[in-house]
Amino acid sequence: MTSLFGADLAVINVGLSEFAAPIAAAEAQVLDIAWTPPAGDETVARALARLVNRPDVEAANATAFARYLAAQPTLVGVAAAADAIAGLPDRTILHAGPPIEWRNMCAPVQGAIIGACIFEGWADGPEAAQKILDAGEISFSPCHHYGAVGPMAGIISPSMPVWIIEDAAHGTRTYSNLNEGLGKVLRFGANTPDVIDRLRWMQQVLGPALTATLKTLGPLELKPLMAQALHMGDEVHNRNAAASALLLKRLIPAALDANLDAAVLSDVVKFINSNDHFFLNLSMPACKAMMDAAHGVAGPSLVTAMARNGVEFGIRVSGLGPRWFTVPAPIVHGLFFPGYSAEDANPDLGDSTITETAGIGAFAMAASPAIVQFVGGSASDAIANTRQMSHITIGRNNSFTLPQLDFGATPAGIDIRKVIDTGIEPVINTGIAHCEAGIGQIGAGITHAPMACFAQAVLALAESLDE
Repeated sequence: MTSLFGADLAVINVGLSEFAAPIAAAEAQVLDIAWTPPAGDETVARALARLVNRPDVEAANATAFARYLAAQPTLVGVAAAADAIAGLPDRTILHAGPPIEWRNMCAPVQGAIIGACIFEGWADGPEAAQKILDAGEISFSPCHHYGAVGPMAGIISPSMPVWIIEDAAHGTRTYSNLNEGLGKVLRFGANTPDVIDRLRWMQQVLGPALTATLKTLGPLELKPLMAQALHMGDEVHNRNAAASALLLKRLIPAALDANLDAAVLSDVVKFINSNDHFFLNLSMPACKAMMDAAHGVAGPSLVTAMARNGVEFGIRVSGLGPRWFTVPAPIVHGLFFPGYSAEDANPDLGDSTITETAGIGAFAMAASPAIVQFVGGSASDAIANTRQMSHITIGRNNSFTLPQLDFGATPAGIDIRKVIDTGIEPVINTGIAHCEAGIGQIGAGITHAPMACFAQAVLALAESLDE
């Protein structure tokens, strides 16, 4: 021991850098490590300590994660939402994100709901729709509460056609609306006559054509198609060019065998072919099916949903049932189209973060270096984002491998404990909506799930398990 006192002093300082300064001034070797309590809050840190290395939580996470991995989302049909979604009440509209009341909704969501009321025939124009909405004649619920998801405003009304996804492994179903394409569309709050006309064409022509096509095609497993798209440069959230092309390749022969009217077939193929985002509305319910398989297990710290309604950002956790943990939705700072800036942006919006929750999207950005041209950053940033997410996830999904990482699997299974412990927020890439209804997408960028959601969930999970 005495030899230590004669050796050169080497100090590791953890925490306040003020303690390191005098050691450095004395010309001693000092390594200064920045550290703060998890989430910067002692109460959260103590709750986290009660959850770490806890056998019942570890076992529950293993069960939930295994269910997620085992899910087999399969496209089985298209039908009107009222016919497909069990228990959907009359005159109810589903929206993206956590629960929110009409008067508190952002302008793009309100504009989209007004459009849905006109589409459904509940009102003959925006003023009439506004009147019945202000009077409380229409009910609202998050898409997630009915096994559904939708991009941006995420609006699903009873007559809209929806994709039907069945998880063959667990016998459950999930849903999403059909993608309208780009430009002036309902999901960004547009409700002009041309938008309503397109929705009616989708209801009266596209939906029935897809229904007949899928009856001929039979069940289509989506995970293999998504995996192939990852190998072709998609991350299956903001880039779906390969996945949409692969889908169309499967649909066209079946549509021909279904003996669709030639004019209808031509219009349907042109519509899908002109929309590189068409597959997004399939990747989302596929991811929803995977995460629903993991939801409701007793005790896990696994995140099963991240969603935004343009006002709040919320998460759900497998071991905490239907509860949402919410904070104000952030503004996305990214690449803006000419003439727009962050001042024009609506706070983060949409259910499409279900892709990141399931381990694709920004978690798989390494597979899609071209996406950085759309959301900002560099190809090396895309790889770094994927690698960093492995520090906050339970495991990896071998169904989704990334060529740019030597075919390593995507990190998956966000663990609220690891988010708090590391201070690493889940990365998200997303489109940016204008804060006014109907103007549409004005950019895209990278954002992160707010830390405060995970702090709330850690407190709640610790409390529930300590009871």
